[in-house]
Amino acid sequence: MALGTQRKQLITGYRNRLLGYAIGLTGDRARAEDLVQEVMAKALAARRVPRDEPDVRAWLFRILRNQLVDDDRRHDRWATSCETVAGPAQPVDWRHSEQIISVLTVRLALDRLPAMQREIIALIDFNGLSYAETADIVGVPAGTVMRRLSRARRALAQALGASNVRPLKASGGDDR
Repeated sequence: MALGTQRKQLITGYRNRLLGYAIGLTGDRARAEDLVQEVMAKALAARRVPRDEPDVRAWLFRILRNQLVDDDRRHDRWATSCETVAGPAQPVDWRHSEQIISVLTVRLALDRLPAMQREIIALIDFNGLSYAETADIVGVPAGTVMRRLSRARRALAQALGASNVRPLKASGGDDR
């Protein structure tokens, strides 16, 4: 079954978010680009594509994660370094040096977290996936995702310690 133009646009519209996630998992932009290319090829060639956009988003992230795990198993490696889980690095504009220092501080703190914690933060906080979507992607119950996210956020806050970075004000209930 050929994908319609709308479905193709929906799938390819996630390319940059998938790239940011892949860079966060691998720490290697070239490898991340290769992974995303493989994900796009698999998704566009798939016989069955989820109908709803949130399902498509979770499906694409799951394909990427599974592809990385398969590649790592095949090459007997698991990436432990992370360039950024927030997305590709942006050119530096020194006019906003305080903001740049904050971003670099958070990136360095994220690098000190275990890969599993970086992944949970990347999926939920940086990519906006729900607990249920994240649970489906990483293959654990939603309650486990919530606990892991809580520990990851706590570890990140601890890693930031006495830095100039301050937590954002809570926006109320976090009932993803």
